[in-house]
Amino acid sequence: MGAKFPVRYRVMIFLFFLIFICLLDRVAFSILGVRIKSAFHLNNAQFGLVVSAFAVAYTLFEIPSGILGDRVGQRSLFIRIVIWWSLFTALTGLTTGLISLIIVRFLFGVGEAGAWPNGVATVSRWMPTKETSRGFSFITIGSSLGNVAGPFILVPIAVSFGWRAPFFLIALFGLVWVIFCVTWFKNNPSEMKNITNEERIYIESNRRIQTHKRGFSWRTAFKGRNLWLLPLAYFCCNFGWAFYVYWMPNYVQEQLHFSENEMMYISSLVYLAGAIGGFVMGILSDTLVKKRGLKFGRRLIGVTSLSIAALLFFTMGLSSNVTIGVCCLFLALFFIVSNAVPSFSTCIDIGGNSVGAVTGIMNTGGQIATVSIGIVVGILSNIKRNYAPALFVIGFVLISGAFLWLLIDPTKKLAIDESKLVQHLEMAATV
Repeated sequence: MGAKFPVRYRVMIFLFFLIFICLLDRVAFSILGVRIKSAFHLNNAQFGLVVSAFAVAYTLFEIPSGILGDRVGQRSLFIRIVIWWSLFTALTGLTTGLISLIIVRFLFGVGEAGAWPNGVATVSRWMPTKETSRGFSFITIGSSLGNVAGPFILVPIAVSFGWRAPFFLIALFGLVWVIFCVTWFKNNPSEMKNITNEERIYIESNRRIQTHKRGFSWRTAFKGRNLWLLPLAYFCCNFGWAFYVYWMPNYVQEQLHFSENEMMYISSLVYLAGAIGGFVMGILSDTLVKKRGLKFGRRLIGVTSLSIAALLFFTMGLSSNVTIGVCCLFLALFFIVSNAVPSFSTCIDIGGNSVGAVTGIMNTGGQIATVSIGIVVGILSNIKRNYAPALFVIGFVLISGAFLWLLIDPTKKLAIDESKLVQHLEMAATV
């Protein structure tokens, strides 16, 4: 659009690094978990309390953070939340035991809850409609590559300097990102320096977000089925994703009998498959929407990605073959991450000026899955002494999500007046 490399894509790269650091922060605790448990003499139940403290805070503050970003602008909220989570990432390295870990990781979750809703809202401000999914793919790729790079960045530092050092380094990454946010990033194309007039007009005349407010109450918004179905469908998607985050290293070592070192490489390559899925589906989704319409394009990927992922989990549960198990791990994450593309793109499609709020609602459903899967997989794997029952449950949840996608209609837009709700939630979101 006039510039050799459009400013809107530079903004998407900026978002990529936000989510990359966000996932690096999150994965650090699981990657270094064995060292942390050993240092503080924690058992698995106690360690689980710390993990749950983060997940509960993240769930509670998704919606308030999304609402506040819609109200005050994403730039302002990004500065607040990244400084906040960088502080508590560093404080993780200064903890002295179980209680301090629970407090610090809970407060860390409060800050990090704002990243995804406001990242998606930024896509809605900066990307024209026909490039919505392509823009969101930068976020999904950042998420997956954060998990890919995590072991190779964090483990050598922990080996050389102890488990606390990686948390200080990640906090520094966050503060560097904030400097770029303060000095370069803007909420809207019209505020950005060095953007061509041609690109600015192109974005602002073709994006989902509107320049004026339309008001409907939250009660009116929830009368539409999309705001009920999206969180349920994303719960199903995230139930599969959370297996990778919390249980894949255990599955690879205990069920497939790989060593810890082999697990590190397998995990990174699996997440790389997820990054490829996000990239491919970002392009494919926009192409399908352009050629076959919004409803068909979003639904087709939503239904097929979760259906195939479900079949792959059923296969893992039925087969004891190591090669089959590893191949299914790769392919299932490819399709689970692929499903995130239509999920978050639909938030942009229907959200209007309240994309952050809608994304927060949907992602709250997803985070409930991350809280619950630790309990479900832990109990089932203990009862049968293998992961097959848990894999079947995940498969059934994923196929349920595929059926829910048949009912989601991204052409049904919402117009939400969040002013009354903000009065009650703004203080919580700015803790």
